[in-house]
Amino acid sequence: MKYFQLLICLFVAPAFAQEVAPDALVRGITQEVVSIIRQDKEIQSGNSRRIAELVDAKVLPHFNFQRMTQLAVAVNWRKASPEQQKSLTQEFRALLVRTYSSALSSYRDQAIEIKPLRARAEDTEVTVRSEVKQKGAQAVTIDYEMEKTSSGWKVFDVKVGGVSLITTYKEEFSNQVRDAGLDGLIKTLSGKNRQAESRSRT
Repeated sequence: MKYFQLLICLFVAPAFAQEVAPDALVRGITQEVVSIIRQDKEIQSGNSRRIAELVDAKVLPHFNFQRMTQLAVAVNWRKASPEQQKSLTQEFRALLVRTYSSALSSYRDQAIEIKPLRARAEDTEVTVRSEVKQKGAQAVTIDYEMEKTSSGWKVFDVKVGGVSLITTYKEEFSNQVRDAGLDGLIKTLSGKNRQAESRSRT
């Protein structure tokens, strides 16, 4: 899971984001995020409030959290009531925010190469491939599964070294639903998120 920390570096979008191809968008985003990190001393020092503010303002708008939650909860999503679906999405969103915040605080000048997009113009779902390089370490591939929506391209899964973020959580969520039901999964996610929030304040 440690390389999921690098995925944060690609998601600060310019105002014209909806008008460009997904790979060009990610490339531009990468440059802007790296610039922000290098200039913000508080982020570099691990200021949790500043990191959370950046994640909330720049990262969250580019992910389809409902679809991500639906994919992670899998067949159990259809069994959930609208209220349960809403709670699951909120808690999964908070879980991912913590992952991205940790990622942002861990960035250390890795070089990020965005690969040319292999897709047709009419495709509404694409994979944007990237490679993260750090001196003295093997390069890591990070692939972004993106969909075209009315509000622009959105991420619905991330694969690091071929391992899907959604698949990683899917088995865990399935086991929790089996043992404690959907309300048990919501309670578990909520508890973990509240504990993390409390630690960040200390």
